[in-house]
Amino acid sequence: MHGSEGKDALHSTPEEDPRPKLLPRVLGSLAIVGLMVGLMIGRLTTQDPVELQQVEPATDGVVLWFNSEPKLHGEHVDGTVALLFDAQGKAGSGQLQVNEKHVNWHVRKTDGGLLLSLVAARPLRGEWLGEKVEGRWRLEIHLQEQ
Repeated sequence: MHGSEGKDALHSTPEEDPRPKLLPRVLGSLAIVGLMVGLMIGRLTTQDPVELQQVEPATDGVVLWFNSEPKLHGEHVDGTVALLFDAQGKAGSGQLQVNEKHVNWHVRKTDGGLLLSLVAARPLRGEWLGEKVEGRWRLEIHLQEQ
């Protein structure tokens, strides 16, 4: 029986290659560069978050100012007007008059964004209309008694 000695170097196991293996390094470098380019492109294409900037009482309702158009869901619930905005901003409250009667408004943060509630002693009905004005988004909410 013959052993596995390397007589005359005629055995089936190839010798170790003394050159460094560059393929894993090249693939790793390409992966890192691709990740960095993807992060830069993602950073450039993301939009600024929608933010509630200002709430102003109007003669028959409220005017809200945003930096851009928010996603909006509005409902009439038991005589109140409730609007949910997909936006960020500060909580606040105030009072206004509609037909010489007091209406309270409250803005509060929720899991879904900002919630604006308009409440009065009598049931309210509201209509809202938004438009872009001078690079900002203005949402007018007109209120009337039911």
